[in-house]
Amino acid sequence: MPLYKTITVDESTNVLIWKIEETYESLCEGIELTQHCQDRVDHMKSEIHRRGFMSVRHLLAVMGYVDHDLYYDEYGKPHLKDGRKISITHSFEFAGIIISDKEVGIDIEKQREKIQSIAHKFVKTSENEYVEENSMDRVRALTIIWGAKESLYKMYATPGLSFQEHIYISSFMLDYPFVFGAINYKNVISHYDLAFIEFDGYTCVYALPASQV
Repeated sequence: MPLYKTITVDESTNVLIWKIEETYESLCEGIELTQHCQDRVDHMKSEIHRRGFMSVRHLLAVMGYVDHDLYYDEYGKPHLKDGRKISITHSFEFAGIIISDKEVGIDIEKQREKIQSIAHKFVKTSENEYVEENSMDRVRALTIIWGAKESLYKMYATPGLSFQEHIYISSFMLDYPFVFGAINYKNVISHYDLAFIEFDGYTCVYALPASQV
């Protein structure tokens, strides 16, 4: 069972990451899907997407949940029936979940050169400036920024939210895995704590509401 990594963020928050090494058929063993989820996976054309989908169900099992404990709202955001909060991600060889009593978001991204060609679509001028000024590895830094904004987007789950216009990521260092973020949407500002980890050419970022001091 390739449970790759577990992170205890706090007393109520856990991150689990799965390295996807099994075939789709072996991942289906012992997993019973709801009809909605079975229909979803049946219509996936990509084998890696199907394997990622099923890997998430194994991560749920590690935390004591089955697929029937999970449902999706009208925006596609996942929820647990017991009221705990969940966010889900998968990218190529890895899948991950974060479960908490608080609102959460998570994203895993493969570090790829192509992110530089789309950076103008999601990076603010100020964010790009501190990447340049600190001579950061652009692919790694941009992947962190993308993952941070994606995890916040998943948490906020509001139509019309723009990565570039509404989501702000603080300056950060590649060797210090903590970031601060903010969302300014329709004149309402909210703040978030984020952390990132890098492994095997991938970046995982997860987000929670900012701690109240």
